Amino acid sequence: MYSFNSRIRYSEVCSNKELDFFSIINYFQDCSLFHSEAVGQGFDDLEQRHRIWLMNAWQIQVSRFPVFGEDIKVSTWAYDFNAMYGYRNFLIEDNQGKICAYANSIWIYMDTENNRPVKIDEDVARAYRAEEPYPMDYAPRKISLPDNLTEGTPFPVLRRNLDTNNHVNNGEYIRMSEEFIPENFKPAGMRAEYRKSAVMGDIIIPLIHQNESTLTIVLADSARKPYTIIEYTV
Repeated sequence: MYSFNSRIRYSEVCSNKELDFFSIINYFQDCSLFHSEAVGQGFDDLEQRHRIWLMNAWQIQVSRFPVFGEDIKVSTWAYDFNAMYGYRNFLIEDNQGKICAYANSIWIYMDTENNRPVKIDEDVARAYRAEEPYPMDYAPRKISLPDNLTEGTPFPVLRRNLDTNNHVNNGEYIRMSEEFIPENFKPAGMRAEYRKSAVMGDIIIPLIHQNESTLTIVLADSARKPYTIIEYTV
């Protein structure tokens, strides 16, 4: 397990002084990158191997959103590697050791020269020293598309949305989707399935479906094919 301590900054909270799913994902993503650097599998090693890790799916459950000024501990560990897939859990704990949020994530190991998934190198898997998975109710990797999706206003990918791979960062899709969450809908759970990468110049079309307990937001291309499917639950 890799952990780091932090304090919730004003720049990370919403108008209610709490973190949201986007800021929680940023903490989780930073923690996974710190972990990779600590075990010798960071940016430089990936570049030498011509490899990257791409996010395939998130499942996050929040019992309480941490607030401005609060001290937290963020933790992560790998729990399995299978062919091209890597599996990783995350936790956010408060200063009393109580769990504020926990998550499962699925990553794909990619060859950047051929732009295709490849089997995870054995020395890479060994470096992470897989641990036991977190005891949670694991949802399927794929999210089913609901019927009767309502189309929202299209918007462009901006430079600020891109990461070091020149793709839209996985957290940025969540930030985009949060614009379509109604004020009276208060999700405690979030799942995301990433199907393809959006890049600079792409136009994203939001497709939305809501019932009493679930809000599904599809961020799609001009042919209505999903880049990402996000499902929020109360």
